[in-house]
Amino acid sequence: MASKEILVVDDEIGIRELLSEILYDEGYRVHVAENAAEARQFRTQRQPDLVLLDIWMPDTDGVSLLKEWVAQGLLTMPVIMMSGHGTIETAVEATRIGAVDFLEKPVALQKLLNTVSKAIKQGFERPVAPVLADQKNEEAMVSPPPAGLRFDLPLREAREEFERLYFEHHIREEHGNVTRIAEKVELERTHLHRKFKQLGIRVGKKDVEDNCQ
Repeated sequence: MASKEILVVDDEIGIRELLSEILYDEGYRVHVAENAAEARQFRTQRQPDLVLLDIWMPDTDGVSLLKEWVAQGLLTMPVIMMSGHGTIETAVEATRIGAVDFLEKPVALQKLLNTVSKAIKQGFERPVAPVLADQKNEEAMVSPPPAGLRFDLPLREAREEFERLYFEHHIREEHGNVTRIAEKVELERTHLHRKFKQLGIRVGKKDVEDNCQ
């Protein structure tokens, strides 16, 4: 990974410096931009292997910049969105447009490194149906929300629904093995059990035993 270049776009100098130090220590070559204008200039001159892009910036927000890159054919590298005020709607929109993942600030060290490593290894695939609505053209397509997600719910209920679908997916993937689920979603087992209880998800001994047979 020593040859991989990462562009960090964030208007907070503390965040830029922290992420730069962490990624530099991991062997990445790191470049920084404090706003969308600097990020645009960098992208026109070179293509990084990954972009960490903050959503809330004073000049142009990260989602708008992401749309620009798609429209201009410049979204040819994986982009991970970051926000300290993340919502399900924002995360889904960014992913639908072309972002490969979403990190909520403050970003945990191991979560950051795992997400960055995974994104670089997988590379970038152009999204199947990005939504770039032409305001002058009504033949513009609007992608439906991901299966199982509803946008007609209050934010809190929508977040709980998303989390329930998320954990149920990993329960199926890991056949009810709580230890493996905790490792995969990067949560302590006690926190994971608390989440299951909060969301009404039951993963009892019988479930685990049946899945281990």
